[in-house]
Amino acid sequence: MSIHENLLGGPPPTHLPAETGPLELLASGATPAEVAAKFPTSSLAWAQLADDAFVAGRTIESYAYARTGYHRGLDALRRAGWKGHGPVPWEHEPNRGFLRALHALARAAGAIEEKDEFERCTQFLRDSSPTAADTLG
Repeated sequence: MSIHENLLGGPPPTHLPAETGPLELLASGATPAEVAAKFPTSSLAWAQLADDAFVAGRTIESYAYARTGYHRGLDALRRAGWKGHGPVPWEHEPNRGFLRALHALARAAGAIEEKDEFERCTQFLRDSSPTAADTLG
């Protein structure tokens, strides 16, 4: 028996492919907006835009950026074989863009008192990755 075998019969963890282009651009000093413009499917770029907007007090912009990153992440998860539920581990670094966007969406929804969206996204984050939920707060 493998130590990674899922004994509960749930779906296997989903591991997104690395976003090499966006990571390289960010590392070279490009702004998240430049990265999102060049790689609009990058959840990582949209999550960073959401974080930056939230910190600057631009909550509605943060919400919009986070929602874009979240939906781009859902598209990527589906392409990776995700069936709408199951683990999306924080420990697999390429998953972090989606998880950060999901967290940012919950945070912005809470800030504008969109209670149902806040609760749904908070629970979705915890269900996808307890580590991400604990790490991101």
